[in-house]
Amino acid sequence: MRSVDTAAEEVAEPRGAVVPPSDGSARSRILDAAVLRFARSGLGASVRTIAADAGVSPALVIHHFGSKEKLHAACDEHVLAWIRAVKRDSIGRAASGRLLEVLAESDQYSPLVGYVLRSLQAGGTVGREFTEHMIADAQEYTAEAVRDGVVRPSRDEAGRIRYLVYSSLGALMLSVALDPPDDPEDLGTTMRRFMGELYLPMLELYTEGFLTTRRMLDDYLLYVPDPPPGASAPTDGTPTHDEEEP
Repeated sequence: MRSVDTAAEEVAEPRGAVVPPSDGSARSRILDAAVLRFARSGLGASVRTIAADAGVSPALVIHHFGSKEKLHAACDEHVLAWIRAVKRDSIGRAASGRLLEVLAESDQYSPLVGYVLRSLQAGGTVGREFTEHMIADAQEYTAEAVRDGVVRPSRDEAGRIRYLVYSSLGALMLSVALDPPDDPEDLGTTMRRFMGELYLPMLELYTEGFLTTRRMLDDYLLYVPDPPPGASAPTDGTPTHDEEEP
């Protein structure tokens, strides 16, 4: 159970501190409503529905944004600015590969996460840039972990990092798709449950591995003998296929 002090700190925290500022205008209300509606219903949500959410007429939406496509582009810019603000506000963890954890811990980010997931599903700009943000962060902290001896080096570090990011985002998307919340504001609970259920098997795979030998890798390397440019073979002393017991 949370202590009174902890609860008080959470209440005192400015929950909207990292959201790009809104000037209270009709345009800002439409933009906020559109982000939430796209997160809730997908990128196919109609201008009429967004206008109703914002308490304005569809004509006013078109007046401010010109078209639904331009409104979507404005939402992309808004959400990307929000992501950058989150990373600055939580730079210690977000820049050490824990951006998803940061987002999962606060329900204020649920519309952002919902919009990102919708954009990932649709292959949109936000999904691509969010993924590249995570990959860039992972390159930094993985290189540091390799230098510190915490992580084994890879023959193809860039490929490994991209695979791990794709895997984590793909698993989250599938989890949400199979058990979608009724409202994107409930995504925080979904993400926390997802992380709680999968942390143990994830850590087992990362620390103990899955296969008992590296025979499959050595067989594969017979067909791709040269590592990518700039890569180097692991130096952990693991025996090669030829060195294993028959």
